[in-house]
Amino acid sequence: MTSTLIRILTASALALSIHTAYAADYSEPAAADKLTPVRAQIAAKQWRDAIDELKRINDTGSADWNNLMGYTHRKASPPDHEAAEKYYNEALRIDPKHRGALEYSGELYLTKGNLAKAEERLATLDKVCKFSCEEYRDLKRSVERYKAAGNKYVAAP
Repeated sequence: MTSTLIRILTASALALSIHTAYAADYSEPAAADKLTPVRAQIAAKQWRDAIDELKRINDTGSADWNNLMGYTHRKASPPDHEAAEKYYNEALRIDPKHRGALEYSGELYLTKGNLAKAEERLATLDKVCKFSCEEYRDLKRSVERYKAAGNKYVAAP
């Protein structure tokens, strides 16, 4: 009986670790499949190509799609912070617990000098993650860097 329990717990832990590894922008498996090419473009920092591909996919009802649209607009050169905020807010309207959108919108608020909104997103992540998560830790470090720099945005190293 003990070995069966261990196998069940091990399988459960593995399933949770696989899910959390993709939690930042994978909340809908079907959407994740069609967003795979976009993620490759984002990894290659091909922001305009990623935006074009996201527009082609046009899955405006997906929190992941909106989160990635926000991310690519924020990272593009020049960045479009208004568009990024609009897409992050839509992602959070669809899924208020979307960890990627919470983290990335918090980063956006720091770049815009809005520490209060960034800390609001951090507090929400703290509740959503329960036992901490990568998104919470990343935004917490960003807030700490911001404060240490005299309330100025400092990009992650």
